[in-house]
Order: sequence, then structure tokens, then C-alpha cells
Amino acid sequence: MNWSLCLLCVAGGLRAAHAGPLPKTGKTQDKAAPQEEVNVLMFGVVQFSESLNYAYETTAAKMAKISKMLKSHEGTLQTLGKQTEQAAEVEKQMKDVIRLLQAQMAKQQAQTMMTKDWLASVEQEEAELKTKVRRLEMHLNNAVPTSIKELQERAEEHSDVLKGLHYLTQFHKENIETQNEQLSKLQSMSEAMT
Repeated sequence: MNWSLCLLCVAGGLRAAHAGPLPKTGKTQDKAAPQEEVNVLMFGVVQFSESLNYAYETTAAKMAKISKMLKSHEGTLQTLGKQTEQAAEVEKQMKDVIRLLQAQMAKQQAQTMMTKDWLASVEQEEAELKTKVRRLEMHLNNAVPTSIKELQERAEEHSDVLKGLHYLTQFHKENIETQNEQLSKLQSMSEAMT
């Protein structure tokens, strides 16, 4: 708008300069030609000023739009940066949990191996005691009547020991099965997290 006012003033000045006395040539056509040229020139100046004004306004609007988009993108980048930091923290926590689970699994496996070894030795002792009881029973069948009562008492004691060992063996077998189930669950959790 300011441009068009300035250009109108300039055009008015040009018109005033041309409106002064003209040299007399004696032809009316010479007088009309400068006025038409001034009018065409004025029209061109007005058109040019309007084009400049339009270009200025559209450029300013585009610049404002670009500035707004840049601010929006800056906000998005800040949000993405925060989300990246949070994801890194979650990843670190998951790695810590996996290390803890792996340590628990190793400890559980060591306990299971120890229990299995102990259970194997208990089962071997139980087998040996059963063999001894069978031998005692055979001996009782062939023994003299005076020592039969004593041998029967010893056989009953051995039988009680065998029953106790059997219950103890069953308990430890169940304990090993429970530990194996827990170990499988820990391994599944560890695999799911990796």
C-alpha cells in the first residue's frame, strides 16, 4: 500500500512536469501523444506498485507460515529427544532385570545340581539298606530261635530307617521338580525380555 502511494506521488510529479508549456509545433497530434504516454506510464507504475505490494504481502505471509512450521518442528524434536532419553532409561532397567534373572537362574541351577547329587547318594544308601534288610530276613529265616527276636527287632529298626529315607527322598524329588519349574519360568522370562 505504501509503495503505491509513493509511486502515485512520483507519477503526479511527472504529470506536472509534462503539464508545463509545450513548444509550439502547430500540430495537435504532438500535444496528445505526451499525455497518452504519461497515462500509460502512470498505469504501468500503478500496476508495478500493486505487483510489488502483492509480492511483499505474500512473501511476508509465507515467511510467517515457515516460522510457525519451524517452531512446531522444534517442539516435535524436543518431544522426540525426551522420548529417546526415556527409552534409553527403560532399556537400561531391562538390562539390569535380565542380569538379575540370569544370576538367579545360575544360583537355582547350582542348588538343583547339589540337591540331585545328594538325592542320588540317598537313593544309593536306600538301595544298600534294602539289600541289608533282605540279607537279614534270609538270616532270620535260617537263624537259631534265641537270636530271632533280636534280629527281628533290628530288621524293624532298619525298616523304619528305610521308610524315613523313602519319605525324605520323595520330599527332595518334589523339591527338585519345584526348582526345575521355577528355573523354567525364569528362563522363559529372560528369553522374553531379550
